[in-house]
Amino acid sequence: MLEAHLGTRLLNRTTRRLSLTDAGAEFHGRCRTILEEIADAEAVAGQLTAQPVGLLRISTPLSFGILELGRFLPAFRAKYPKLRLDIDLSDRLVDLANDGIDVALRITGRLDDNLVARRIALIPMVVCASPGYLEQHGTPSSPGELAHHATLSFSYLWAGDEWTFTDARGVVTRVRVDPAVHASNGDLLRDLAIAGCGIVMQPEFIVAQELARGRLVPLLADYRTMDL
Repeated sequence: MLEAHLGTRLLNRTTRRLSLTDAGAEFHGRCRTILEEIADAEAVAGQLTAQPVGLLRISTPLSFGILELGRFLPAFRAKYPKLRLDIDLSDRLVDLANDGIDVALRITGRLDDNLVARRIALIPMVVCASPGYLEQHGTPSSPGELAHHATLSFSYLWAGDEWTFTDARGVVTRVRVDPAVHASNGDLLRDLAIAGCGIVMQPEFIVAQELARGRLVPLLADYRTMDL
């Protein structure tokens, strides 16, 4: 019984009625306060579920954050006005737990098994070079010829320096390139390609504008590169 557990009498008992002892009245009041606080906590939790509030820390690659993420944020802010955003634009590999990151956007074909992830879009990769580079060094007609060209490679590419191509028959070719330049930022690699320093493989959103302007030329159109 509760009284035995507490080691005190909570009720005065007679044949006609029950009444609280002083200890019983105090215990009842404290329990009532606790139950009210639980009800308040449940109500607050329900409101947080319906309308997120507080600080949301987001990690995103630098180029993607600058070129793409900004156009989605106004609508996101309008939908969740009570959220404050702390956005880290960086191409470094962050530790989500130790760095206090809530959501990380990644452009990759592979993630650690201990991460919970969901694909939200496919990002095609494009192999390209400047007209000046191709005029001087020739245009590769097959993936294997890339081994004889200067290449520019992203340092954090999940496949390393192995570029993958698939032809119309579904045959996969993997080419090990020997980059003249490694860099941890796609914008720098794009600019080096424009300057004629070599052939680059980058996400389409990084090179699309320069392809449209003719400052870069897409290569190996008969092959599909890896989508991330």
